[in-house]
Amino acid sequence: MPKPKKVKALVITGYGLNCEAETSHAFKIAGAEASEVHLNDLLAGLRTIDEFEMLAFIGGFSFGDHLGAGTVFATRMKYRMKDALDRFIKSGRLIIGLCNGFQTMVKLGLLPGLDGDYFRRSATLAWNDSGVFRDAWVRLAINPESPCVFTKGIETLDLPVRHGEGKFMTENADVLGRILKGNLVALSYADPATGRPTEEFPHNPNGSALGIAGICDPTGRIFGMMPHPEAHLFGVNNPQWARKGLANSEGAGLRIFRNAVEFVRQHF
Repeated sequence: MPKPKKVKALVITGYGLNCEAETSHAFKIAGAEASEVHLNDLLAGLRTIDEFEMLAFIGGFSFGDHLGAGTVFATRMKYRMKDALDRFIKSGRLIIGLCNGFQTMVKLGLLPGLDGDYFRRSATLAWNDSGVFRDAWVRLAINPESPCVFTKGIETLDLPVRHGEGKFMTENADVLGRILKGNLVALSYADPATGRPTEEFPHNPNGSALGIAGICDPTGRIFGMMPHPEAHLFGVNNPQWARKGLANSEGAGLRIFRNAVEFVRQHF
């Protein structure tokens, strides 16, 4: 019986990013071969994103969050790697952004990617309504109508958030309307009691309208989210693991990565 295709995932590191170990391990458990590559090596041409089927913008504090979280990283990518990213997207490959990575993608323009324009910024992640950094676990409701590759077959997730700038906002009401009409909201902060999206603190940690926690582009292959799936790879990562009997279970966040690896195996 032939071995399954070895999917190659790129995890970009450097300049204040700090979630490379968890993100790489998530891809490896899911069956991919993860490579951690410093942004400088990509900009210098020592490595190229064309080597990979998946690309991850990870969590952390890129460039110290100067000028706003993800802004400097996004600017460097746009003016140094725009053509490479454009080829990567047009080839049908996958991109995921987690927390700071989501902030970077939104400020680069990769999300929401309306009209196939992946380099025009039409949204942002603003300061939490609380005005402070929020570190807590949240319940997430998944939109079953979303084209998002990464969330297929998932109904709910319990994941941690740790951010100060997570309030999703759009350029104008028309942009938000198109995101909603296209079912590009892949997952939302939910009230654990009802399972429904909420704008109420603390279940919504930042005040995002309609509880938006993550969105995808119209193809479903480009996806970003504020919560950290790479921080829930094992049942014992959950603070209630003992009470819920999760000692020997797989972490809920791993499903995001398994979906991505399986998609690549089926389509490449």
